[in-house]
Amino acid sequence: MINLPAEAYEIIEGRHSDPFHYLGPHKENDRTIVRAFLPDAARVDAIDDHGATTPLERVHNAGLFVGTLANGSTKYQLRASFGDSVVDLEDPYRFPPLLTDFDLYLLGEGTDQRIYDKLGAHPMVLDGIAGVAFVVLAPNARRVSVVGDFNFWDARRHPMRVRGVGYWELFVPGVHVGSRYKFDIVGPHGQQITQKSDPFAFAAEMRPATASIVIDEKKIPHPRPAPEGINALGKPMSIYEVHLGSWRRKGDNEWLTYRDLAETLPKYVRDMGFTHVEFLPVNEHPFDGSWGYQPTGMYAPTSRFGPPADFAALVDACHAEGIAVLLDWVPGHFPDDAHGLGFFDGTALYEHANPLQGRHMDWGTLIYNYGRTEIVNFLVSNALFWLDRYNVDGLRVDAVASMLYLDYSRAAGAWIPNKYGGRENIEAIEFLRRFNREVFGKFPNATTAAEESTAWPQVSRPVEFGGLGFGYKWNMGWMHDSLNYIGKDPIHRRHHHGQILFGLHYAFSENFILPLSHDEVVHGKRSILGRMPGDDWQRFANLRAYYAFMFGHPGKKLLFMGCEFAQEREWNHDHSLDWHLLEQDRHAGIHSLIRDLNQLYRGTPALHELDCDAAGFEWLITDDADRNVFAWMRKGNNPRAQCLVVVNFSPNVYRDYRVRVPFPGKWREVLNSDAGIYGGSNVGNSGEVIAAGLVPELSLTVPPLAAIFLIPEA
Repeated sequence: MINLPAEAYEIIEGRHSDPFHYLGPHKENDRTIVRAFLPDAARVDAIDDHGATTPLERVHNAGLFVGTLANGSTKYQLRASFGDSVVDLEDPYRFPPLLTDFDLYLLGEGTDQRIYDKLGAHPMVLDGIAGVAFVVLAPNARRVSVVGDFNFWDARRHPMRVRGVGYWELFVPGVHVGSRYKFDIVGPHGQQITQKSDPFAFAAEMRPATASIVIDEKKIPHPRPAPEGINALGKPMSIYEVHLGSWRRKGDNEWLTYRDLAETLPKYVRDMGFTHVEFLPVNEHPFDGSWGYQPTGMYAPTSRFGPPADFAALVDACHAEGIAVLLDWVPGHFPDDAHGLGFFDGTALYEHANPLQGRHMDWGTLIYNYGRTEIVNFLVSNALFWLDRYNVDGLRVDAVASMLYLDYSRAAGAWIPNKYGGRENIEAIEFLRRFNREVFGKFPNATTAAEESTAWPQVSRPVEFGGLGFGYKWNMGWMHDSLNYIGKDPIHRRHHHGQILFGLHYAFSENFILPLSHDEVVHGKRSILGRMPGDDWQRFANLRAYYAFMFGHPGKKLLFMGCEFAQEREWNHDHSLDWHLLEQDRHAGIHSLIRDLNQLYRGTPALHELDCDAAGFEWLITDDADRNVFAWMRKGNNPRAQCLVVVNFSPNVYRDYRVRVPFPGKWREVLNSDAGIYGGSNVGNSGEVIAAGLVPELSLTVPPLAAIFLIPEA
């Protein structure tokens, strides 16, 4: 052995922060010196591009070899002997840098919105050699190595080089699609960090395994587009919200795969008349019980249901049926699992260091640092990634309220005010605005929706007018008030009449979606049917009236899976929906009603064209609290495009119930939720009513616990 410089021992011990400075080819006095570190190799030769072979001297028993190339070339292969095996391999330390100076400039500035093209693991051919380029952000690390099934998970074998402000990179020849990998990181104080999954991984192992998987995501077939304009304010939007793992199951309670779902789900959604399907988060996540809302792989469709190409096939199948695809997206927090983003490089990189800012007290998760350029770029690029690579049609942003307020769910003194002393999270607000600007700027046919449960103003108004820029906002107030009202015995509803009226005071302040979501059928809240009072007949009648009320109310619609056939029990993410209930007439009746409500909503311009415009709504009866009756007119762009909605939330039948209407003549009863085909008592108006009088007026028979829809004959 010879005397070695200190950095040789840094290589041997896996501590070197710039392995290219020592390993690979180096010009010294017109000679090319090659250094290679191959643990367990007994002999190593270098074969240059002229075919000349140079034996490298083993200068340390750990596997460090040094030699001089005969022809001075910097292109060569290594031939290594491991016992009886002889392997030809490419030296990763002879290849040029991966990131250009311009890449580093844009990354530092935070203006490259396609950073998923640079970071992560990308199969490529470099200098004529196939391999994978690995790039990861870890600005405070002392050393980062890529480890995987291609190098025995040995951090000494492939240390990376650092570029710019902390982007570590390495091209590893011979690594192929399907290889598993992680990043092995030494923190700023020399501490060994738990091996980390790739924040930009495009695929991941099935839990409880946590490795990232190399795929060529650019080769994933691109799904066809959804119908043009499907997200527009003036178009019908009826959303079917789905948890992929429990919509249906097969065999011994096994998940359907993405391919299985592609065969069945889109056709079902189309047949039921929905316009959109919304998936609970599909990002990779370690814990089934989080339903995807605690993601660790923001760029990876969960492996539970198949590989990424199969997820793309599901999106394509939805589009083939004319169904738009929305994804729930979680930029508000992430779990603190050791292999994830938390304490990524030995410091609080993705999260705030101070737990008063960086930890979510309700969920035990970590909160992104929206004041850090690299982290905002990570999130905004992720949003664009799903729209770009998988052609999804929109993102519903989870838990926006928790992002907007620094004191969200925190006691006095347990939060840090903003620079003005206020509770608003200024950096999160700017992030949300930037997110929406980028989405609508680059994908004008897409949309975004906010789950925002407070009275924050202008959530769905343009950024240039002071809004947050979302396309839509979930109307949580309507949901709470209406469910509270409908859950009361009809005899008491007269005292809560205002809960139905109040929502119309603000119904047009935002572009609202009316959500009956997964959150309303779990954790002891019961199913939507389970909230209905009375005997079985009344429970189902109440539910029919409530659904009809929802579809007649201004705003886009969202219904969680199972609600469309009156699931009796609460949703359980570990089991299929209770599809056998459709064998019972009452459940089948609800199913038919939802299908017909969707068709009515889609086919009646008055019920959707001005969903988000006050010009599309007029109260007709608001003061009949004693009889629990409401009536209003929905209007479209054409003056004749009108629809009368009358809802009776009492179990009584009202005959000769008078309602003034704008047009004389025949009004057709186009839907009656009390119809026998839905399980009702068949009380109604025999299909039509004549409006007569100087001031046209209808004399209606209003069925019990029901809603009727009437439109003027053209």
